[in-house]
Amino acid sequence: MDSCHPSIWAGKTPDKPAYIMADNAVSVSYKELEHCSNQIAHLFRQLGLVPGDHIALLMENNEYFYKIIWGAQRAGLIYTPIHTHLALDEASYVLNNCQAKLFISTAHYSDLATQMIDVFSGVEHFYSIGSVDGYEEFISAYQELPVTAISDQVAGTHMMYSSGTTGRPKGILPDWVPARFDDLPELLKASGRMIGLSRDSVYLNPAPLYHAAPMVSHMVNMSFGGTSIIMERFDAQKSLAAIETYRVTHSQWVPIMFIRMLRLNKPLRCSFDLSSMQQATHSAAPCPKAIKYKMIEWWGPIISEYYASSEAIGFTYINSNEWLSHPGSVGKSMAGEIAIIDDNNELLPPGEVGSIYFSGAKKFEYYNEKEKTQEAMHKAFGATCGDVGYVDEEGYLYLTDRRNFTIISGGVNIYPQEIENLIMAYPGVSDVAVFGIPNEEFGEEIKAVIELDSWGQATQETARKIMGWCRDSISPVKVPKSISFEEKLPRQDNGKLYKQKLKEKYS
Repeated sequence: MDSCHPSIWAGKTPDKPAYIMADNAVSVSYKELEHCSNQIAHLFRQLGLVPGDHIALLMENNEYFYKIIWGAQRAGLIYTPIHTHLALDEASYVLNNCQAKLFISTAHYSDLATQMIDVFSGVEHFYSIGSVDGYEEFISAYQELPVTAISDQVAGTHMMYSSGTTGRPKGILPDWVPARFDDLPELLKASGRMIGLSRDSVYLNPAPLYHAAPMVSHMVNMSFGGTSIIMERFDAQKSLAAIETYRVTHSQWVPIMFIRMLRLNKPLRCSFDLSSMQQATHSAAPCPKAIKYKMIEWWGPIISEYYASSEAIGFTYINSNEWLSHPGSVGKSMAGEIAIIDDNNELLPPGEVGSIYFSGAKKFEYYNEKEKTQEAMHKAFGATCGDVGYVDEEGYLYLTDRRNFTIISGGVNIYPQEIENLIMAYPGVSDVAVFGIPNEEFGEEIKAVIELDSWGQATQETARKIMGWCRDSISPVKVPKSISFEEKLPRQDNGKLYKQKLKEKYS
């Protein structure tokens, strides 16, 4: 059977786990998911929420997350999970911007949640799972309500916020009109078919559910009737153990997770039985070539990659065999035609670097940000989410970085991704960020900030050796003018590197 709403699987396979929390083995069946999401939808209606209203969540990966999400989905609500690493002013911006009428948090974030009550004027209802001062208890509020469906079911949607790597996060609202609650978007169903999801799938994505890719991908797996394995947080060794324990067939990762797993002692990481794996997908950030080669050597040619965004304007895909023929590529377009545009809005030929646009893109808006929405659009070439790259003669796309982090030194455009990939291949380097800092003569100069496996190696001698490594491999204009070390770079668990913080510090 193809993709359908989990309510259908609740009828066909009621006792099958829809998802399992890997850290405590709590299992939620399709029947339980159906009953609880119905009860929560009833609670939403009881509180006066109607289709098109917004709600927001601030919570760790837990067994209640998808009960709430599927409840909101069938009640026609627009739901926004909030990044759990945000400070009070950042979280308040998101909650105020999305205009949530209901906010749900947990005891795990009680300090931040308590402060939120005094910050948000538009929220009408504050609920918590566990005790939070000033909040009503969420579980007791819904558990006595009917387990049957509400009478006016209609499909809701998510509104995710951009990662904020270059400034304030933006709410991304899809081109959405209420439809049948069980009529799931074709793009979701197509993405599941592409990686071979089915009712036999056991799917692992060890990332936090407040990010679009993990949240949506688990929903896709549930729509195919598979079982999702949800971890509280990524841990390299525990992730490999989860694959072995639950006989995981499909998984999704970000490159920093590959790096962490490869850093494990080789006898240890090779001791796990990963033979059940049929497909491993990665996305969210460019993967250094050296890391991708090592992963394919370790796991075999089951690793695929896609490039997309929360704006859902386009989608590229590449499997292992294609990647080995086009190393560094994120694939060909599967939705929309790619156009590479220069600063004068002119179409560039293959091999030339410019802004990436997808034509035929689905409409979206940055919520309450009309000017930023218009900036992302182009009459002839579609829409962009601010990434920079090029296509080769065969139409394969390659990323070079975000437009905001392109370095302009002496009038020459320099793209950090190539330099970062090179430095990542140096022994002992755990992570790296390359960006521009002010230079009086050239406008900008190249700065590299590096995280090492061992902080004790963070010396000037190591910096000189890495500088020499770069000089031996790339043009002199691309060699960093200075290298600094940080014990830990600001890379979040979504795999994205928050360079803006480093740029501000070193500028």
